Amino acid sequence: MARDYDLKPAPSSEGALDATMTSSVNRRQFLRYGFNTATGVLAASLGVLGFASILLPPGGTNEGELGVKFWAKGREDSAWYGAKHEQLMSKQDFVDEAAKSNTETSGAAGIWNGVPVVVTYVTHSKYANTPVSNGKARFQFTEGVDETGKTIGHFEDLSDADPRLLPSENLVMIFGRCTHLCCIPGWQLVSNSFTDDSWSPGGGDDGGTKLFCICHSSRFDPTVLEMNTNRNRSNGSTFRYAGIRKAGGPAPVGLPIIPVVLNASGGIEGLTDYLDWYTYCD
Repeated sequence: MARDYDLKPAPSSEGALDATMTSSVNRRQFLRYGFNTATGVLAASLGVLGFASILLPPGGTNEGELGVKFWAKGREDSAWYGAKHEQLMSKQDFVDEAAKSNTETSGAAGIWNGVPVVVTYVTHSKYANTPVSNGKARFQFTEGVDETGKTIGHFEDLSDADPRLLPSENLVMIFGRCTHLCCIPGWQLVSNSFTDDSWSPGGGDDGGTKLFCICHSSRFDPTVLEMNTNRNRSNGSTFRYAGIRKAGGPAPVGLPIIPVVLNASGGIEGLTDYLDWYTYCD
């Protein structure tokens, strides 16, 4: 029997859930409503690179062509971004929502060139130089490990070579496929201790503010950026990448980030320089 989880409503939401859903959602329903589109099917079938080759623009840098869209299918009445479903994301959307949070963070599921992503906003620039005991989240840059637990390098080894990997305007975009079995983790889609509006430093499994994968309970800390390693499941080739830390659960390593920039309108756009990082589900 599929395990049921309590849905986590938006703080200011008074709307009912989708008429086809009850006050709880099980794993099958989550997968159906969390990413039920033809693009999702294609991405799962073809792999990220195969699907990206269809959808990525052939060249040029016209504003908006790499824009990230909100994805709230089935949660239009409960997610804080439900009314923005399939609209382009902007930084201001996240700033406004973070102002309502105890930790001054916010996050949302999205679609970027046909693949699932999670965008998180952390008010890092405001709290980076304040005591960590104040409970206000900030980004942490640290060493990471491979699936055996061996330390392989520091996030800054990668960001020094390409500063675009650093959080852009307090924003980080994460590739939304779990490194365990390629399910799609979410930002505060369910209510439990891992998704509480709380924050603890160090990237451990205590406290909330975690990306939580409902399928097998893997947790990831989007405030901790590190170096990781993974492999392409089609050809076995290994690669190192900049990612967020795995905090707990069966996932072997953290999730890779997708570097972002803001366009002239404040919209969030992903960069395509590191597509090989997203091939562990191929």
